[in-house]
Amino acid sequence: MSIITSPYPPVELREVTITTRVFEGLGDDPDRPLLIDGPTGRSVTVGGFVDAVKRLAGGLNARGTGQGAMIALMAPNLPEYCITFHGIAWAGGTVTLINPTYTAHEVRHQLADSGATLLITIPQFLDTAREAVQGTDVQEIAVIGEAPGVLSLSDLMGEAQEAQTPVDIRDHVLALPYSSGTTGLPKGVMLTHWNLAANIDQTMATATTAPGEMTVAFLPFFHIYGLECLANMVLATGGGLVTMPRFDLELFLRLSSEHRTRRMYVVPPVMIALAKHPLVAEYDLSCVEQINSGAAPLGGDVTDRVAARLACATTQGYGMTELSPVSHSTPPERARPGASGLTIPNTECRVVDPVTGRDVKTGEEGELWVRGPQVMKGYWKNEKATAKTLDPEGWLHTGDIVRFDAEGFMYVTDRLKELIKYKGFQVAPAELEAALITHPDVADVGVIGVPDPEAGELPVAFIVPAGKQTPTLETLQSHLEGMLSHYKQVRRIEITDAIPKAASGKILRRVLRERVAGKG
Repeated sequence: MSIITSPYPPVELREVTITTRVFEGLGDDPDRPLLIDGPTGRSVTVGGFVDAVKRLAGGLNARGTGQGAMIALMAPNLPEYCITFHGIAWAGGTVTLINPTYTAHEVRHQLADSGATLLITIPQFLDTAREAVQGTDVQEIAVIGEAPGVLSLSDLMGEAQEAQTPVDIRDHVLALPYSSGTTGLPKGVMLTHWNLAANIDQTMATATTAPGEMTVAFLPFFHIYGLECLANMVLATGGGLVTMPRFDLELFLRLSSEHRTRRMYVVPPVMIALAKHPLVAEYDLSCVEQINSGAAPLGGDVTDRVAARLACATTQGYGMTELSPVSHSTPPERARPGASGLTIPNTECRVVDPVTGRDVKTGEEGELWVRGPQVMKGYWKNEKATAKTLDPEGWLHTGDIVRFDAEGFMYVTDRLKELIKYKGFQVAPAELEAALITHPDVADVGVIGVPDPEAGELPVAFIVPAGKQTPTLETLQSHLEGMLSHYKQVRRIEITDAIPKAASGKILRRVLRERVAGKG
């Protein structure tokens, strides 16, 4: 066995809750603006944040919906998102994080699977929420703001609960985001206080946040990259957040310039815009020192172009929901084109030949395995899926093909797993196939991801027509509109006579990829 360790010394990992860890980093100025709503400029101070978190925890426990409760949070990036998440954490509950662009069908699946009893959303998503809770355990809906006939977040507030509700730091599941993991339909990823608090201290050994610096946060907080790398890490290290409910390039550039953002946290499509879009030249971004891209690999040519254009360091990191999320990070002073980073402290890695199961030599490719305090507890109510991803020795099998160079930098070269990454979002082929097959003109279907310079990957569906009527791309896209989120949309179709499958019935996606490559 050949174990790769971090070039950094281990950091002290303490038995604290994630909210305690965040509170520790806020500083001693209660009047410092901490959370700013980008579009309106509305702000919440350090003192206001701490008070609201404690009052929400007190109110939830007074109602009996705090300690031990499963609460669903479905909202865009707002200051209240951070308050709600940490209020639930302080109360000893569990938060299942729901993508606010989900359809009612998708929301219902997550509510039913998680067993949530309270759903917190915003007024704009009330119709979806009301439809989604039908047939689930959700007893109440509350909104951030005001809406007739439903509770508001302020209604849930009570007397401030000064102390954290006691929880088992290593065992209590705090966050339950849903991920497709290596294969299949979305599954709940069980992340504990230990996972999240540890990953902050591990990651910050390779990163820097200056006290009081403001970071523009458009990466969605329902996604682990936004929740942990932005919300929790920035707050826990003395910074503040300017929230954006949705990404808009012009607003992002303006807010970054106005708040003198030193560090940007982005995904590959935004990095491409920073490299090419003419709007970038209209804003003073001389304040930017580092731009970090995550969620999907990015070629060195793009990062080099951004670095030259904005005169800053461009870095990449590697992680996944199951890793809370970071296992590899690049310090700005060691930026390296195309590299996904160095192994962070208290983390072990192996690179294993997926065929032989043997560890490969430095420079050779294999599947990345990771072990450390950031590794998830497992998949929610899914022992079979957990066993496929997490082995008895604690190694998380990532499904990504990587190589390490002699200096310890890791490069992602391919993916074993079937998951498609479209603009940083996860698209499960099985979920898209299940929706497409319901169209009356589709007899069989197989979905793969194909490389795309702007989106990362595009979902492509191979379609076997059910009869004489051959479905068109527009027809199938229209069919999917009411069933799945916009980013899960099929972007291209190929008509075929049959879908290649193994004797077990499993789709041979490798064969489909070869067909696409043969056309190129």
